[in-house]
Amino acid sequence: MKKLNLLKSAIIAVLVGLVCFAFTAAPERITVKGSDTLVILAQKWAEEYMKSNSGANIQVTGGGSGVGISALINGATDIANASRKMKQTEKDKLKQRYNTLGVEVACAKDGITIYLNPANKITELTIKQLSDIYKGVTIKLYGRENSSGTYVFFQENVVKGDYASSCQTLPGTAAVVNAVKKDAYGIGYGGAAYAEGIVICKVKKDDKSAGFVPSAETIKTGEYPITRFLYMYLRNRPTGETKKYIDWILSPVGQKLVVDMGYFPVK
Repeated sequence: MKKLNLLKSAIIAVLVGLVCFAFTAAPERITVKGSDTLVILAQKWAEEYMKSNSGANIQVTGGGSGVGISALINGATDIANASRKMKQTEKDKLKQRYNTLGVEVACAKDGITIYLNPANKITELTIKQLSDIYKGVTIKLYGRENSSGTYVFFQENVVKGDYASSCQTLPGTAAVVNAVKKDAYGIGYGGAAYAEGIVICKVKKDDKSAGFVPSAETIKTGEYPITRFLYMYLRNRPTGETKKYIDWILSPVGQKLVVDMGYFPVK
């Protein structure tokens, strides 16, 4: 009987040890999904954070702002990256399901950049000219798909109407850049961080204004006219490892990575 009791005690000790190990060994996983504009920065944040925080497990995927926000509403991601603000209809769905309007965190800034082929002789355009072009002037137009926050922001703040039916929508900013590279008469738009191998067109607020390209200075002063915040959305106020991660993103270390990756800091 004594041996049996000892055996039981040993088994219980092993089981308790295994349970404790399972709880301590399995790090809290943070899932991040959404904006294609933000994805390369979000992946860099996750990579660098996990290097210095061995217990962290952060998984980042893109798909577009609309896809990320839908995943947040459906409970399929912890953080939704977005290059636009949440729509009221999206907030209503979040409130209906979780009784919360969500939490918005501005994590970086961006200047929607106008891409031109190096053979193009145009050097600057006004907001009105860009609006006319994307409403249907006979130029080959390249833009993002309608699930993209960049598509929505550009439509609401530049086009101010419906895109021309001739505008070729592409699934990612890199695809827009590549299309413009190959098309001497093409024009595209997207995040500043993707602007490689193309000419960046200066943008003017109107005919009487000077033209600017997006830079740390023109974004900070507001001189570049197509400036926006980039966001992270959560269902509730962050706690635990998620709060620690977001605090790190907003810290000088995280914001330095914003600059290193070709974006612009929030402060």
